[in-house]
Amino acid sequence: ELRLNFALGVDGLSLLMILLGAIVLLAAVWFAGEIEHHENAFYACLLLIAGGAIGAFASLNLFFFYAFHELALIPTFLLIGIWGTGNRRAAAWKVTIYLALGSVILLVGLIMLYRAVPSSARSLDLRVLQAAASAGQIAPAMQPSIYLVLLIGFGILISLVPFHTWAPEAYASAPAPAAMLHAGVLKKFGLYGLLRLALPLLPDGARHWSGLLLVLLLANIIYIGLVTIAQRRLDWMLGYSSVMHMGYIFLGIASANILGTTGAAILMFAHGLSIALLFAITGEIRKRVSSLDFDAMGGLAKQMPLAAFAFGLGVFAAIGLPGFSNFAAEIMVVFGAFRNGFDYQHFHIFQWAALLALWGVVISAVYMLRAYRRTFFGSSAESEIAIADICSGFRFPIALLVAASILFGFFPQIAVQRIAPAFRNYFTASQ
Repeated sequence: ELRLNFALGVDGLSLLMILLGAIVLLAAVWFAGEIEHHENAFYACLLLIAGGAIGAFASLNLFFFYAFHELALIPTFLLIGIWGTGNRRAAAWKVTIYLALGSVILLVGLIMLYRAVPSSARSLDLRVLQAAASAGQIAPAMQPSIYLVLLIGFGILISLVPFHTWAPEAYASAPAPAAMLHAGVLKKFGLYGLLRLALPLLPDGARHWSGLLLVLLLANIIYIGLVTIAQRRLDWMLGYSSVMHMGYIFLGIASANILGTTGAAILMFAHGLSIALLFAITGEIRKRVSSLDFDAMGGLAKQMPLAAFAFGLGVFAAIGLPGFSNFAAEIMVVFGAFRNGFDYQHFHIFQWAALLALWGVVISAVYMLRAYRRTFFGSSAESEIAIADICSGFRFPIALLVAASILFGFFPQIAVQRIAPAFRNYFTASQ
């Protein structure tokens, strides 16, 4: 009996993700502006993506958890393929193929997880599965294989190296509201799944593959960070930047302790806000200049002061400047890695991983500040042409995204007090 009961519920983790989805959706709709054709379909696609993500975050049933995410797959294809720019059709097919492949692998992993529980206790209800895991009914010998399949499935959706190539091209071709929602919210589905399912239900599997995950997340941070520095277009730089920052969230997940996973959850929220703001301003710049190549831009701050100010705030948040939520979250992730909850055989490995990850902070500061300087300062042919600043009406969504980041930057305990108890229950139950 599958028991497909439609059950919704929230704890601190899902509440934070739902809040992120609501904030970014409002900002994305506000920045959408005038749509040249099929306006109703455009907004319907945005709502389906946001609704799918929020539904997945609130689902307490494996079937609906998976189904809500799949609800957002076709709208993503349509937004890029119909309303995108550049080589949009190829990008739309590429992202769809990658995400569909990841979804199929994820489905296999969820079926394996369901069948790993004794038939008398099988259920699609996450609460029942958590109770089964607490009672030791998921055999430790089966956990590594299930965890690996889930890691690959979720990893493709998250753009974990080496499954990352779809993300930069998709975000560079997507309309700004679609990039805001996908990079800011929908991509967090995979990370949420690891925190909600894989880590608490399969602790032995997580322990078994912790070394592999460390190698992959460091590749996300160091390798992708260096690739990001080499980018010559603003939109591609932001796409690779989004991939790079997933490595820090993976580091918090891999730490498998309350401090690291709480930091990972807050960083998911913080990254969603900052990348949404950066994609929003980039979309407005795209409407006004002939090219997003760094060599063709420069001096835009003179004619677009509001855009320069907003983009600068997004840059400062993304690089983890103190006062923004990214800073507090990254500190928690790094310290969580140092206090890794696994055995001492892996402890020193995590210490080295945390130290290497700190170099990623330097790398991200280099490519972000460099992009900011080359876009808004200096001189170019574009700076000699009359360019209108972004509409003053956009001050509200800009203020909303920035205020949320600053609020949790100065008062991270607001999130910690709600998220930490959920992870405390997970880790207590899995021990």
